[in-house]
Amino acid sequence: MVKNTLNKIIDIKKQKINKLKKTISIESLNEKISKNKTFLNFKERIHNNIINNKISLIAEIKKASPSAGVIIENYNPVDIAKKYYENKATCLSVLTEEDFFQGNLTHVYKIKENINLPILCKDFFIDPFQIPLTKSYGADAILIILAGVTEKMANQLYEDALKTGMSVVVEVHTKEEAKISIKFDEALIGINNRNLKTLKTDMDTTFDIYDALVNHKGPLISESGIKTKEELLEITKKTNIRTFLIGESLLKNLDENPIFSIL
Repeated sequence: MVKNTLNKIIDIKKQKINKLKKTISIESLNEKISKNKTFLNFKERIHNNIINNKISLIAEIKKASPSAGVIIENYNPVDIAKKYYENKATCLSVLTEEDFFQGNLTHVYKIKENINLPILCKDFFIDPFQIPLTKSYGADAILIILAGVTEKMANQLYEDALKTGMSVVVEVHTKEEAKISIKFDEALIGINNRNLKTLKTDMDTTFDIYDALVNHKGPLISESGIKTKEELLEITKKTNIRTFLIGESLLKNLDENPIFSIL
């Protein structure tokens, strides 16, 4: 059987986590967390914008992706974060998956040393161990991809993250996943326009799934595939979504991107 991209990533992730669990104790992670004074409230920052009828931009930092290949050759995540900060991004999303996105958890730590913005650790969370691990590097929010875990594991990741004071983004791609996500009432729900199994992007995904999420009390996010300011504004007209996670189209034009003008 040919494995889809998501399954390949998760298989490697499991192996890496199992190795880390043998060498890093929860106690040592908690000690690092207790000394870290950089934590920020990811969800609150976005919620405040919604109250004030402002658009929120979660600006993504990544070197590469399975769909686009290498996006930035001379990759400096701190420099990119500074550009986003100067352009009034609300929060950051930092890719930390190593094999397919060429990321690293140390990027979160380095950015937090220099930039005062909440950070979503964009990775594939499949084990509760990843929550203290991620927080020990300064991350403020985790990502739960419903297509990548069992519902039982999603529940545990959600509860554990909230207990540690982290925000949670629950990511969905289908109406079925959207219906499951409703119960995560303290989470932000991200609608991913990219199918992580096939890597195909369809902007209609946001519109197709929106109705199933309209009663969720947390902020809704449209993720992936948004290339222009006009596409973003079309979503705001047709839905009450005011939060957007955008990566590639920002990274390819960091200096004068029209999307920044809406902030």
